[in-house]
Amino acid sequence: MPIKPGWVLLALVLLLALWQSTQLSSARRQIAGLQAEIARLEQELQKGPRGFMLPLPGACLPKTDSNLPGAPREYRKGTNPGFVFIDGDACVPVRFGMGVVAAAGGEVIKAETTYKEMTRADFEALIRAVANGASPEQMNRLRGREVWIRHPGGFTTVYAHLSEIAPGLKVGSKVHKGQWIGRVGNSGTEAAVRGRSEEARLLFELWDGEPDKDRYFGQGLTPAMVRARAKLEFSLP
Repeated sequence: MPIKPGWVLLALVLLLALWQSTQLSSARRQIAGLQAEIARLEQELQKGPRGFMLPLPGACLPKTDSNLPGAPREYRKGTNPGFVFIDGDACVPVRFGMGVVAAAGGEVIKAETTYKEMTRADFEALIRAVANGASPEQMNRLRGREVWIRHPGGFTTVYAHLSEIAPGLKVGSKVHKGQWIGRVGNSGTEAAVRGRSEEARLLFELWDGEPDKDRYFGQGLTPAMVRARAKLEFSLP
């Protein structure tokens, strides 16, 4: 039976349509793959090289083990969930009012711009209340003025005892690694209650999840292990 020219044309049209469909499907997969790779690279760029940086430029890890994550805190029968930077223990001067920067890029999920210091009576009552352990709500009060930043991968950093939060910084603000977010202070401490600017400090916490509910960096590790792991996670001088 002879093949009609119209059938040949129809077959060619069908083959062309199939080829175009295959090419389009392949292109879509390539585009989706590129978009996923771009999103991954953006997350890596937000974190920056070697992950997180310390929030005080030029600082080293606290030299004293009691200022490392996991150190015991007898007054509230718990442990310290972060790094405490104080003068004479961080390789740079830690002064009231010095700048604090974001450890990595992310989104601000807490910025206590309207923070008010506790009265002496409130502070003393809080210290009595946490004698046998502190709840997450009490821990927040003990941290003073705070900024929390959520980072790619579900990590959260906490910057506590601040004296000031950078103007314009608020919940929902996007920040980049190294961006100024506030100033060192002593909020939430006895010195702040007395209206003094002495005993300046910065408490810096890194959580794999939500603060006070999930795991903090260094949890369950010895001081030596904390220092060794920090070399892998942080850009250190």
